[in-house]
Amino acid sequence: MVKKTHNTYCIIGDPINHSLSPALHNAAFNSLGLDHSYIAYRVPKDELADAIISLKSIHVAGFNVTMPHKTAIIEYLDILDSTVERARAVNTVYNNNGKFEAFNTDIVGFVTPLHNRNVDFTGMTVLLLGAGGTAQAVVAALAEETGISKIYISSRNKVKLENLAEVATKSGLECVTLGENEIQEFSPLSDMIINATPAGMGGEASPVGFKHISKDAIVYDIVYRPLNTDLILNAKKANAQVIYGYEMLIEQAIAAFKIWTGITPPVEAMKKALFGGFGEPL
Repeated sequence: MVKKTHNTYCIIGDPINHSLSPALHNAAFNSLGLDHSYIAYRVPKDELADAIISLKSIHVAGFNVTMPHKTAIIEYLDILDSTVERARAVNTVYNNNGKFEAFNTDIVGFVTPLHNRNVDFTGMTVLLLGAGGTAQAVVAALAEETGISKIYISSRNKVKLENLAEVATKSGLECVTLGENEIQEFSPLSDMIINATPAGMGGEASPVGFKHISKDAIVYDIVYRPLNTDLILNAKKANAQVIYGYEMLIEQAIAAFKIWTGITPPVEAMKKALFGGFGEPL
């Protein structure tokens, strides 16, 4: 039974032009013959409350949430799934008979590419860059894995950094906060380096140089556009294993699609929307 109320979906955030979510979901809708549409909706930080009212008024069937709203949006929603409680952030909302029900599919979206590679977390030291909504989902995901030795977290936002470190510690992870000037010192000691910041989206240089990446490390960049960020290029130069941001993008989209429609989306159609006929760069 297909679960739906209306046929309009969207993603809200600012900036939003870079988002590939419309391409993914519209490709899936078209492939399944569903009369649904998905658009990008730019919502500046100070217009979030009004945007939620607008989305309810047009009976939007569901929407995704990206920066800078993943945490701030919580107070405007009606029902919070346990994934939101764990991550303290939202990336997916379903219109449940007029009530906005919130989920966090970033958790499963982040960890699935690691599980697909049969990553062993035993004794692992993790370096996490960022302390925003995506980083919160990363910590929630890592807290469910057994064997992680230590997690280093660095962020320019000191308040968010301390709050995330507290959450990580309470969830059972041994956590150490780092200043930006300490990243290069600790990155060679890390078995997995995760960028959960927007850094790289605009072509910026990564704070982690290739000389500071172990060849045995996993480097995971949440940024998916461009495909090869400076961090990913540095990881390749260091002969480290890379996980691309588009992998998490697709996995979280699959989970969101299931929540909205009750249907598993055609993943190949989604990938074709991203890569055309050339296939994945794996």
